[in-house]
Amino acid sequence: MKQTLLRVGTTYIPVSNVQLSSEWYVNLLGAELSYKDEDKAILNFANQSIFLVRSKENQSLNFSDIYGEERFSITFEVDGLNALEAIHKDFTEKQIRVGEIEDIGHPGRNFIFYDLDGNKFDVWSELSPVFKEKYLTSQ
Repeated sequence: MKQTLLRVGTTYIPVSNVQLSSEWYVNLLGAELSYKDEDKAILNFANQSIFLVRSKENQSLNFSDIYGEERFSITFEVDGLNALEAIHKDFTEKQIRVGEIEDIGHPGRNFIFYDLDGNKFDVWSELSPVFKEKYLTSQ
């Protein structure tokens, strides 16, 4: 029997202050806190487990591509352009650092946002068809 990776179960995000960051994710992004100590917090949101890990200064998920452009490591999905516009408005009202909604030449639209430590994330308007079929059609 051929084995295959089935899903991403946990993502680790470096943060400078676990207490402040966990409150930010819970209060502004709607994450559910399931565990916290001074070195880490475990959050549940976006259909996976997110570990906030206390890290050395100036650590982030961000990286530079071959052209020197800063890139994000995680894209969150929403179900359609209306949902993208609504969450963008919500993030803006909550004073989360967000970029403009963009059309980068492929289906859907997106925008970027940052957490307290400058970790850069993407939000895309096109929900994965497999996820949609498995998890949203049965609701």
